[in-house]
Amino acid sequence: MGKGGSLSDSVIKKIILSYTYVAIWIFLSFTVIVYNKYILDKKMYNWPFPISLTMIHMSFCATLAFLLIKVFKVVEPVSMSRELYLSSVVPIGALYSLSLWFSNSAYIYLSVSFIQMLKALMPVAVYSIGVLFKKEGFKTDTMTNMLSISFGVAIAAYGEARFDTWGVMLQLGAVAFEATRLVMIQILLTSKGITLNPITSLYYVAPCCFVFLLVPWIFVEFPVLKETSSFHFDFVIFGTNSFCAFALNLAVFLLVGKTSALTMNVAGVVKDWLLIAFSWSVIKDTVTPINLFGYGLAFLGVAYYNHSKLQALKAKEAQKKIAQADEEAGRLLEEREGEGTGKKSESQN
Repeated sequence: MGKGGSLSDSVIKKIILSYTYVAIWIFLSFTVIVYNKYILDKKMYNWPFPISLTMIHMSFCATLAFLLIKVFKVVEPVSMSRELYLSSVVPIGALYSLSLWFSNSAYIYLSVSFIQMLKALMPVAVYSIGVLFKKEGFKTDTMTNMLSISFGVAIAAYGEARFDTWGVMLQLGAVAFEATRLVMIQILLTSKGITLNPITSLYYVAPCCFVFLLVPWIFVEFPVLKETSSFHFDFVIFGTNSFCAFALNLAVFLLVGKTSALTMNVAGVVKDWLLIAFSWSVIKDTVTPINLFGYGLAFLGVAYYNHSKLQALKAKEAQKKIAQADEEAGRLLEEREGEGTGKKSESQN
């Protein structure tokens, strides 16, 4: 009873912790999205400067990451040469800055619910770019599933009450840049044996993003901000918003580290439905039946894609275990044969 009881207690504790990490990630992701919408939307806080907001996030996150790594030494830094930084981190930083700029800009033109529906295209973009760069093998059934997701999103877009072409282009651009960034991480970092957790990633990538964003900011937003003499930097609003963005990165680190990336994908689907419900009920965004029908189709495609990925991971793990068992059996057989040869030689002597 003691061992069985302690085992069941540890399993229950692990399940509770897993659900806690998922809940924290959903809450923070939800909060950052709604908070960014609140700041950027002209009908709410009315500060439509997405580049400036992203730069504030990057400077805040870079500072905290520096303190955690260099001062408090909570996280170990990754050894990286200047050549590796310029050839690998800088391109990823450029893609990340464009992804954040475009996705934050979309909040000015589109509803939160519709943006979440468009984000369902992320697996399509990641798979397509993976095939293009030969990181993924082309499979007809997978591509058919990707087309079904795209078809569902197209129906949702058709049913959108506040459709804005520029906003849709911005969000699709953000999806494309983010998907390219994820594939580039595999090509430029993972293939070289370099793994960055969210803190070390911010330490290396956030300053790079800030520099890239500085160029469009000088020409696009700085002249407008200069003329807006009535604006005063609200430390409470921007401080708490930036802290939530940083906390979200920590939550990603916890969730992926303690569970898996697939768990985060599944949790992301739950978060998207919660955001759509919140957008409709609280922000009073219009969500039409055609919206929901289209997103429902896309959701089924994404769920099937996640299921396929899980089955592939299970098959890979099973093959690895079989290979390890075969290797162990071969080693034991060699040892026994060695012992038999030794005994035979002893008896002959």
